[in-house]
Amino acid sequence: MNPRRKKRLGIILALFLGISATVGLMLYALNQNMDLFYTPTELVMGKEGKKPEVGQRLRIGGMVVEGTVKRDPQSLRVSFDLADVGPAVTILYDGILPDLFREGQGIVAQGVLKNATTIEAFEVLAKHDEEYMPPEIAEAMEKVHEPLSYSDEQKQGSAQ
Repeated sequence: MNPRRKKRLGIILALFLGISATVGLMLYALNQNMDLFYTPTELVMGKEGKKPEVGQRLRIGGMVVEGTVKRDPQSLRVSFDLADVGPAVTILYDGILPDLFREGQGIVAQGVLKNATTIEAFEVLAKHDEEYMPPEIAEAMEKVHEPLSYSDEQKQGSAQ
């Protein structure tokens, strides 16, 4: 093999190793930042035969159980139970809850699993139904789309 081919082979091998290392590091970083989504039943019973490990970051979604919201009067610390159709899971959160948060409301919490049924959340998102509309927009739409009176309907019908 002549020196020119050896140099080309060395460059190609270095590029291949560099690209492989870059892809490997990217996959490792993405795996570390991935948050799996669970429901309370999947968290307690396991998802696809596998339960999350204590200390794992995850997201959990469900309904806030009525009568379980407990607020610490000295701080912003809140605890509440979250359930779907099965067992409930306790969520601990230290911060300001969203305006739409209330008992019986659907929420999604992101946090770290402390034990089999407790999550220390660092983010709580409240869901609203798909028919939600801010009051300002609802008022504007009512003004623009005022219901037609019977005589207005007749005028429109005769114009066509």
